[in-house]
Amino acid sequence: MNGSDPPISGLGAASPESSQKSLGFSVVHPLLQRIVMRAIQASLALVCAFGWGCGDGMASSSGRDAGRADAGRPPDAGAGTDAGFSEMDSGASVDAGTPEGCEGGPLELPIAGCRPEPLPSTGDPYEDCVRRINQLRWECQCLPPLTRWTEGEACADEHAEYDANGAGPHGGFRDGICSPGGRGQNECPGWGSVPQVIGGCLQQMWDEGPGEPFIEHGHYINMTNPAHSRVACGFHTTDGGEVWAIQNFQ
Repeated sequence: MNGSDPPISGLGAASPESSQKSLGFSVVHPLLQRIVMRAIQASLALVCAFGWGCGDGMASSSGRDAGRADAGRPPDAGAGTDAGFSEMDSGASVDAGTPEGCEGGPLELPIAGCRPEPLPSTGDPYEDCVRRINQLRWECQCLPPLTRWTEGEACADEHAEYDANGAGPHGGFRDGICSPGGRGQNECPGWGSVPQVIGGCLQQMWDEGPGEPFIEHGHYINMTNPAHSRVACGFHTTDGGEVWAIQNFQ
């Protein structure tokens, strides 16, 4: 990430707390986190054992900065990619075709430097959010789509508003203010617009890639965790025009 990138944060959230870089933090249930990290460690060991690449090459080959940095403020509302939101139907993929290399199923590691152009907006930010997550999963790692978790969207909205009103990233998730709230959360706090969240924040989260410690890769882990089958997006716009966006995974 560079100094112009907006912030992200995980349970996963992106938060604008400094003026230089992007922040990522992710939260999941501690037991689930340990299970996920053990599975990732085992997968990476297998990758290295078969000579498919390990160590710095897995992250640096894409030019991504997987480290956690202090978050800068998001770009102005008019800046950045004008990406739309759209919803994936349950079980549907983003693209009717199969990306090259996906014929054999999910890839062990994400494709280096994968940054697909955001899909056109459907006019529904909740749908667009889910569709963008599924686009990254499918086009960048051949992972099947998550189902839009409509039952969790009201709580995701509450999380976004609660956090924006002083609790800070993941405040609502930690305080258990509503249910169903999911088992893992990513958050984009204080962004300039919904399109920036869809086109920018979600891409930044994906760019963290696999690895450890969890705090530096948790957004990507939440987005690809095989224990997750559904995702609920939530949004809140402050009086000052800042967009706080939540993605709760279940």
